[in-house]
Amino acid sequence: QVQLVESGGGSVQAGGSLRLSCAAYGYTYSLYCMAWFRQAPGKEREGVAAIDSDGGTAYSTSVKGRFTISQDNGKNTLYLQMNDLRPEDTAMYYCAAHASRLCDFGRLADFRYWGQGTQVTVSS
Repeated sequence: QVQLVESGGGSVQAGGSLRLSCAAYGYTYSLYCMAWFRQAPGKEREGVAAIDSDGGTAYSTSVKGRFTISQDNGKNTLYLQMNDLRPEDTAMYYCAAHASRLCDFGRLADFRYWGQGTQVTVSS
């Protein structure tokens, strides 16, 4: 079993920055793919960024160039550095993970483990 705990959310003005963290506990050695998702009120959950154990990363077009996903060497903590935040980035942000070798944040059903979420609010 794996437990994921997010932190780092908050309220910022447009143009500001935040760094989200996701601490992983349990059988973390089994994880291959970790990702960040977000869900705004009334909208579907969407993938933001993903990283695999080989260091490969992927970003949604809406955040590419502004957000950076990373993880520490031990794979115990996942990060999302968010720069140049915009009001449309306002959402609940979730980290998620799975052990499959196919790391694609478009495949939500693949992600077995989810955190409880952390709120990000960007004001104009």
